Amino acid sequence: MSPGRRNHLQLRGRRWYCDLNELLSLRGFDMGQRGRTVAVPNTKRTRWVPGEMGNSRSRAEQRCHSQFLPGEQAEVDALLDTLSLDKGSSEASPRSFSLQALKNRIGEALPPEMVSRLYDGMQRVQPPGRAQGPSKGVSQEQFTVSLSHLLKGSSEERSLMILKMISANEGPVKARELQKFTEDLVGSVEHVLAHRQELKGWTGKKAPGTPTRVQALAAHLLSEMKLPDGSRPLGPHWLDHACDRATVEDWVFRVPHVATFLRVVIHQGFPVLRSSLDLATLVPERQVGPGQELESVLDVLAVIYLNSHLAQEQRHHWRLLFSSQLHGQSFSQLCGHITHQGPCLIVLEDQDGHVFGGFASCPWEVKPQFQGDERCFLFSVSPSMAVYRPTGYNDHFMYLNCGQQTIPNGLGMGGQHHYFGLWVDADFGKGHSKAKPTCTTYNSPQLSSQENFRFDKMEVWAVGDPPESQLVQGKKSILDVDPEARALLEITGQTRHSEGLREAPEDA
Repeated sequence: MSPGRRNHLQLRGRRWYCDLNELLSLRGFDMGQRGRTVAVPNTKRTRWVPGEMGNSRSRAEQRCHSQFLPGEQAEVDALLDTLSLDKGSSEASPRSFSLQALKNRIGEALPPEMVSRLYDGMQRVQPPGRAQGPSKGVSQEQFTVSLSHLLKGSSEERSLMILKMISANEGPVKARELQKFTEDLVGSVEHVLAHRQELKGWTGKKAPGTPTRVQALAAHLLSEMKLPDGSRPLGPHWLDHACDRATVEDWVFRVPHVATFLRVVIHQGFPVLRSSLDLATLVPERQVGPGQELESVLDVLAVIYLNSHLAQEQRHHWRLLFSSQLHGQSFSQLCGHITHQGPCLIVLEDQDGHVFGGFASCPWEVKPQFQGDERCFLFSVSPSMAVYRPTGYNDHFMYLNCGQQTIPNGLGMGGQHHYFGLWVDADFGKGHSKAKPTCTTYNSPQLSSQENFRFDKMEVWAVGDPPESQLVQGKKSILDVDPEARALLEITGQTRHSEGLREAPEDA
């Protein structure tokens, strides 16, 4: 097996690595189209691309070209031609480009700090056979190798580019330098999606308060890192730790958001090879009712984060079921809008600015028993981002009840009666998040600012395609038009006698 390939298991230290991108799905982080091995009849894995250098091409360049299909390589070469012909590259070597040329090309699509990082990282690539030291501009070989590593590379190759984008030194980097890079990366994703008008109806504005959503998501990504001593990055003191290449490589391997965000920056920033990036599962389409406008408590970064924890088939569309801003501060309205609507996300913002909620994997029903399954989870968005999945301790995943005298009336997730991980009281506007030290069902801490909290904003988003019952076109009764009346009927235990007596749809 050729030494340049990484599509095999390799023993490094005491950890097994496999750089096949398809295996990321085993970790539940399928964040879009992954790299694939494409069979090309009657050709070898290393494709020979005709060019000026003929047989003098370096092994690194051949390896780089082997990761691009011929059509893709032609698009990369065309982009290089555009950059090298820019007037800002007049002082650079032939078939190379300057920092100014790169700014002219992507200066509006990406923040200035990311443009500089990309240029520095490319310029620091040292292909075999080239003299050491800084080059005058970014050469064709450096450009192609860099894009290959960032778009189709292994975790080892991507970590190499990340380190070059952070520092000119070959050694380890400080954790605070990696933190700043991660914040720049997350901020660039938000920036370029807004620039390319790919927000799908969500907002990219900065959330108020400290930390920002950019900082919160970056901190979450970094929290998945394992330091050389095996510890996790906790507290401000960890920023002084040195992160070597093995640490960064391990982080990139285990946190697929990093590779996905790098691809978004390159594909959308330049832009180049955009057809190979599936944004549909990264940013879901936002759907609200006709004529309705909503300023959601979720921004695009929070949506991207939560969406990555859903099943693949649930990531394309989010449709609004309930908003306290649109439907009023009413628990019966809440029940009427969310019952029998399929899987959904519940999001609250308390009066202290904490944003949190839960994912209900099963349709809500008004009944005195617990419901749901192990696919449910609780989450926090602000001031920190985290997802808390079931522990297996009990099956108290979901609870929705009203009109009872002996048991709680409200919506809950996790824990037990009067001690929920997340609770919205039937006296709408009140709730609690109790965890001492954590919720038994989800192992979640207190999600709200105060254990007993008040809120003004609550949203419920159905995810994925609507249930078949919602697609049936036919005559509507008053119970269809008035969800509050339907909820009150369910609460009192009455049946809908007209259910099942309607005319069948024409296409049935």
